[in-house]
Amino acid sequence: MTPARTRIAALAGIATLAAGVALALPGSATALSGGATVDPQPAALADAPDIPLSAVTAHLEEFQSIAEANGGNRYTGQPGYRASLDYVQAQLDAAGFVTEVQSFSTRAGTSYNLIADWPGGDPTNTVMMGGHLDSVDEGPGINDNGTGSAAILASALAFAQSGAEPTNHVRFGFWGAEELGLLGSTHYVDSLSTVEVDDLAAYFNFDMVGSPNPGYFVYDDDANGTELRDSLTASYDAAGIDSDYIDVDGRSDHAAFMQRGIPTAGTFSGAEGTKTSTQAAKWGGQAGQAYDPCYHSACDDIDNLDTAALDLNADLIADTLWAWADHDFGGGTTEPPTGDDAITNGGFEDGTTGWQATNGVVTTDLDQSAHGGSGKAWLNGYGRAHTDSVAQTVTVPDAGRLTFWLRVDTDEDTTGQAYDTLRVKAGSTTLGTWSNLDAGDYRSIALDLSAYAGQSVALTFVGTEDAYLASDFVIDDVSLTSAG
Repeated sequence: MTPARTRIAALAGIATLAAGVALALPGSATALSGGATVDPQPAALADAPDIPLSAVTAHLEEFQSIAEANGGNRYTGQPGYRASLDYVQAQLDAAGFVTEVQSFSTRAGTSYNLIADWPGGDPTNTVMMGGHLDSVDEGPGINDNGTGSAAILASALAFAQSGAEPTNHVRFGFWGAEELGLLGSTHYVDSLSTVEVDDLAAYFNFDMVGSPNPGYFVYDDDANGTELRDSLTASYDAAGIDSDYIDVDGRSDHAAFMQRGIPTAGTFSGAEGTKTSTQAAKWGGQAGQAYDPCYHSACDDIDNLDTAALDLNADLIADTLWAWADHDFGGGTTEPPTGDDAITNGGFEDGTTGWQATNGVVTTDLDQSAHGGSGKAWLNGYGRAHTDSVAQTVTVPDAGRLTFWLRVDTDEDTTGQAYDTLRVKAGSTTLGTWSNLDAGDYRSIALDLSAYAGQSVALTFVGTEDAYLASDFVIDDVSLTSAG
């Protein structure tokens, strides 16, 4: 977790509210640690499994070993951070996740986010969980935030092992450079198009979930996240834990999501703040002592844990994952369209009608010719680091076939490395990628969308340009029809 700013002397100094009446967790009847269960609502997924403490601590031991082999930390810009990310990515890749590494610059050097998507589920209702993977430079960061990262990873691997076919799309984020000011999660959210932001239905953040003198806190700082907050509170209630609400004052990675209107919530077991006598009476531990006396210190190592709190919180994360993967957001599959073309204004002759686009992308500018008529979508061409997008949410017909015409002009090399790219995405899934290596006049592109038949899907064209030399991606005459 990032250091407190001037308004906070200690987390315990923030006013907290007692948790409310227990609520039923949708689609889960798993006891956490207290033996109590919550009556399930009907759901397609089985109940969440118990996450063995040994599975979580195995990941933490790996983080500890990585830090010891790399100068004692897993800090942004240092080899220990990238080794941690490579370890997590290898675990997720082997389990069948689709992973993507995002790089971005910081004052400490290059950092990285790891995004992992479980195939399937409605991409217009994407449920995301995340936590930061980096440590401070003073130590290995096993509680802050090895614990959140390891518990999320263990839950994700259990989800994959279950062969889950969730109603909603499920995504995980492991953030870089949180300790430098929430840079990784902010970079990720800033990279999303308006449509992609709309598709994110919920974001849960888990930052420090095994503090040695633990508290049991639930974020209560997002008016849009009340339902998420109450779900976490219900999990604690089911385990016999009387949790406290807390406003973490934007100190963790949910902040960027919250600022874009995405519902957020999370849990936290405490950092440099002091446990009160009331909290010690209901949670155990030492009143008058910090929740984590090794916060942001070299002693935040594999011995700096309360394993009972870590075990309980890992099960809470799994319960939340299973419940929200099948949560009813009030949408659902719609009937395939009966018309000939599911795309509105595919030739861009009516401007941005039907489309959401970066400013200036939909144009009749004569510097780039249209394939037909005068309108087209012209992405990039600036010769500097820049991202453009144009998107439309559609209901995919049976045997859906997406076609469009693409022209690529570039000042980059056309035979060596792909520096500038155009991606076509259905929700968060990339259907195809083109680059400066594909330079040439208009050609017809066809993509199979039959796997999405009957689903409401955001189709997004995303152009990304690096800091040098221009590449222009021009799209026209987009169509989505039934191949049959």
